[in-house]
Amino acid sequence: MDGAFGDTQQEVFEVRDQLRLQYFISAFDEMATKIHLNARDKGWWKEDRNDGEIIALIHSELSEALEGFRKGNPSDEHCPEFNSVEIELADAIIRIMDFAKAKGFRLAQAIVAKHNFNLNRPYKHGKRF
Repeated sequence: MDGAFGDTQQEVFEVRDQLRLQYFISAFDEMATKIHLNARDKGWWKEDRNDGEIIALIHSELSEALEGFRKGNPSDEHCPEFNSVEIELADAIIRIMDFAKAKGFRLAQAIVAKHNFNLNRPYKHGKRF
């Protein structure tokens, strides 16, 4: 059935999805900017940083999340309303967002594009894990 503007319900859903994606990109980019500015204010970008070192630090946050699971996933010491895995994953994402903003990467757009690509991949796309 056509809507008030001659759109089919499917077209309305598609427009709504596009608006949500644009909101996600905008909100993500705004948060990445805030994260990066805070990192700069705290001295983390006073000198050029080594890309490999930053990626290793991102990896270290994921390793800390694994340790959280190994230790029973207790409440985080600094943010006790969250468990340790939640906070360590947040730390990894914060580091990724900071790095991406510093490098001018279009991370939010890449997330959307990769998700859209993954929607059409076959089940497990030939992988065991």
